[in-house]
Amino acid sequence: MGLLTGGGDCPGLNAAIRAVVRHSLDEVGATVYGFRDGWRGVMEGTADELTRDEVRGILSRGGTILGTSGVQPFRLADGIDRVRETTEVHRLDGYIAIGGEGTMSACAAMPDVPVIGVPKTIDNDIGGTDHSIGFQTAVQIATDLIDRLYSTAESHQRVMVCEVMGRSAGWIGLEAGIAGAADVILLPEHPFDIELVARRVKQRMLEDRRFSIVVVSEGAVPLPGTMDVPDYPLDENGWPRLGGMGSLVARELAERNGVESRITVLGHVQRGGSPVAFDRVLATRLGIAAIEEAARGGWGNMVGMVGRQIATTPIAEVGAAPRTVPDELWSLPQVLCER
Repeated sequence: MGLLTGGGDCPGLNAAIRAVVRHSLDEVGATVYGFRDGWRGVMEGTADELTRDEVRGILSRGGTILGTSGVQPFRLADGIDRVRETTEVHRLDGYIAIGGEGTMSACAAMPDVPVIGVPKTIDNDIGGTDHSIGFQTAVQIATDLIDRLYSTAESHQRVMVCEVMGRSAGWIGLEAGIAGAADVILLPEHPFDIELVARRVKQRMLEDRRFSIVVVSEGAVPLPGTMDVPDYPLDENGWPRLGGMGSLVARELAERNGVESRITVLGHVQRGGSPVAFDRVLATRLGIAAIEEAARGGWGNMVGMVGRQIATTPIAEVGAAPRTVPDELWSLPQVLCER
C-alpha cells in the first residue's frame, strides 16, 4: 500500500497514519510505503517503508509525519503518468489518500489508479461523512479563544470580531459561535446585510449590553451592493486565498455605531497542535476502515462516519458539492446567542 496525506494539515493525521500502518501489519499482512508531501511525493517516487517504530508515539502529535502539499497530478501534463509509473515501480496494490476536497478531486480524476480516500479537513465540508478528521479540534480551539475574547470584550465594552476558517462551509463558525455564545455569526451559506449586523450590535448597546462577539467565517460574503468585497489572490490550484472579511466587518461596525471594534484572526492556529479525543478516535476508526476496504478490493471509495457507523461513498460522488450548513442548523444561533 501507498499512504499519503494531501492538502492542508490538521490535527489527527498522525493518528490515521498510525492506524493504517498498525492494522496493515498486524491484521492484513500488508506493507505500507509512506509518500512524502502528498501526491508530489507519489509523482517523485519519494517513499519509505513504514514500520511500527515509525508510527510509535505519534497518536497525540499534530501535523503529519509524512508532510503534505496541495499538488494535484491531473493538473500537470505528465502527472497521472508519473503516478502510474510509481505504482508499477513500487509494485503497489493501491493508495490510501488522507485529504480534503482537493485530494478527493485528484483521486476522482485518476479513475484507473486504485485509491481509498480518508476525509480530513477542519472545514468539515466533505460529502459522504458527518465528521472529517480535524474538525472537532478546530472547533474546540476556536471556542476556547472566543471564551477569552468574551471576557476582555465585556471588561472593555468593545465589539470583538473573530474570523475563523471556512471557505464555502461555515461549520467551524457555527459550532464555535454557538458554543461561545456569539451575538452574531456570519457564514458563507447566508450572505449578510452589514446594516442588520450593525443594528443587532446597536440594540445590545441600548439594552445596556455594551459589548458584542461577532464570529465571521473567512468565506462569509455580504449581500450584493451592501459592502465592498476584496479581490482575493488565487493559489496554485485556482482557489481564492481568503482572509480579511473579519477586518472589513469590524471597520464597518465601528463606523456605523461609533463603538470600538477589534479583530482577531485565528488563522492557522485552528489546524495546529494536538488533536482532541474525538479526532484521535475518528482518525483511528477511519484508518482501520480504509485498510479493510482495500483488503476487500473496494478501490475508488472513501470511508467516512455517518452517525456513529462507518460508511463508504464512491470518491467520484464526494466532490460533487461541498457539505454545507443546512438551514435548520442556521436557525439555532438566532435563539442561543446569549450566555
